[in-house]
Amino acid sequence: MIIREGTLAEAVEVLHKIDELAQKESLEALKKRIGDKPSLVLVADLDGELCGVKIGYQLDDDCFYSWLGGVTKSGRRRGIAQALLHAQERWVAKHGYTSLRVKSRNCFAGMLCLLLNNHYQVEHLEKKDTLDQYRLHFVKKITPAD
Repeated sequence: MIIREGTLAEAVEVLHKIDELAQKESLEALKKRIGDKPSLVLVADLDGELCGVKIGYQLDDDCFYSWLGGVTKSGRRRGIAQALLHAQERWVAKHGYTSLRVKSRNCFAGMLCLLLNNHYQVEHLEKKDTLDQYRLHFVKKITPAD
């Protein structure tokens, strides 16, 4: 498995392979959301197939937001989500951020477990129409790398 910086076009390719994502993002929508903010796109390549993605951007000088990501069915249970998370944390630390924020939904139990197992803490619960769509807001303190 190779985790590397990727392009938004590669991110769209991976996102379109993830059935659980209700909204299929377009390249234009991703570019609009990120704008001119400092950002990071990571992709996971497993035997020549892109099977994971993690996209984030700067919220402010101290905080980075892990916005969107996932792993395809063929890439699951292989440590890809964990590897993407670690790569993002290293990049965030290297770039001097002191916190990393992420949101997830109750219906994504695997992501919730991944975040809790990696010492992210719930700081807010956003109620929605149904319990499975409730959003949990997580934060993790990051020690900037020298």
